[in-house]
Amino acid sequence: MAKTKLEFVCRECGASHPQWAGQCLDCKSWNTLEEIFTAKATSSKPESLQDLPPSKVQKLSEIKSENTSRLSTGLSELDRTLGGGLVDGSVVLIGGDPGIGKSTLILQAMTAINKKKPALYVSGEESAQQVSDRAVRLGIKEDLLLLNETHLEKIISLAKEIKPKVIVIDSIQTMVTDGSTSAPGSVTQVRDCAAILTQFAKQTNTILLMIGHVTKGGALAGPRILEHMVDCVLYFEGDAGGRYRVIRAVKNRFGAVNEISVFAMSETGLKQVDNPSAIFLSNQTKPSPGSMVMVTREATRPLMIEVQALVDDASGNPKRVCVGLDQNRLALQLAVLHKHGGIATHDQDVFVNVVGGIKVNETASDLVVMLAIMSSSRDKVIPKDWIAFGEVGLTGEVRPVYNAAERLAEAQKHGFKVAIIPKGNTPKKAVKGMKIIPVAYLYQALQYLAENI
Repeated sequence: MAKTKLEFVCRECGASHPQWAGQCLDCKSWNTLEEIFTAKATSSKPESLQDLPPSKVQKLSEIKSENTSRLSTGLSELDRTLGGGLVDGSVVLIGGDPGIGKSTLILQAMTAINKKKPALYVSGEESAQQVSDRAVRLGIKEDLLLLNETHLEKIISLAKEIKPKVIVIDSIQTMVTDGSTSAPGSVTQVRDCAAILTQFAKQTNTILLMIGHVTKGGALAGPRILEHMVDCVLYFEGDAGGRYRVIRAVKNRFGAVNEISVFAMSETGLKQVDNPSAIFLSNQTKPSPGSMVMVTREATRPLMIEVQALVDDASGNPKRVCVGLDQNRLALQLAVLHKHGGIATHDQDVFVNVVGGIKVNETASDLVVMLAIMSSSRDKVIPKDWIAFGEVGLTGEVRPVYNAAERLAEAQKHGFKVAIIPKGNTPKKAVKGMKIIPVAYLYQALQYLAENI
């Protein structure tokens, strides 16, 4: 019998400690150490992987580059987020809140994949009957290979017999391996199971899709090393009770990072949204003060979003609330707006929201946020066919942003007539049907707004 020893492992980063402490010495997280018993390894490779092809040293120049086509998931929006489809031997980790649609999306994708290549769906959370009931509800008629199992060694043994091209693990937190004596779902079990599955996928050139749980903070449950093992990490964003879901690639070795795809939840599953800009824009027939549209950039996709601001008299300490934007950047924007625009909000509450639940991380939102705050503060309506984008510095200058031409083309396609943009992004040729207002400083944008609304 293999000897076991007691260790204390951090559930956030996976670091091992010889004794318990209140704080992890590696990631500095509090109350994250868990007591586990680890068995000393008897071989360099798990028994389930012993019969796989041996590793060998190769010269880089001798390895032939094979430009094989990617495997489509049958969902063009998901393929876009993956960088064009699934790559042979790749490992994809999909995380999201409970009930947001992870299993539904993967089941729909497996249906399309199974028509071209054999695919195996391993369910560790739901029974075979539950998966079958969901397939009926989604209208799926394709026969899928389904395995209801949590024991990792049995799964790999069956995978060697069936030889599927794609394997889905739902979910990685339910898997158990004989190589670890800790409880299912613990840091050690998740880490060891993911490592064995990744090694199997790489050596057999199998595509592996792993579904993972998330913590209350929105991060993937389990050790942080889990994200480093895989090739691609996709996160589901959006309210589980809402209609729309946004899938964002936070890591991708085969495509653009921060690429997004948008889906709408319906009774028959997730439906693709080919024109996401349309759902993020308000359909109000009568525009209201404090609302303005900008063109943001999500990896390779320009996206039209509406930014709303509400400025109201404060009762007590002024509140600064930001949804979909950086809270700290809002404080900076208000200071610049006061210093270089003469608009004081020190005795007022300021609320800023991005419509549709999308999160904007780029600084190109500075100008539109400030113009929306001015609109709400002065109770002036900005015409609904106006857009703006640009980064605003601490000295009040409006700095250019990247891909301005594509942003203007997206706005033109949706019928916008006026664009307030940085002077450095002024197009060389006139944009048909659109008036370009180039500004070098914040006060110029505020002045144009005050004179024309």
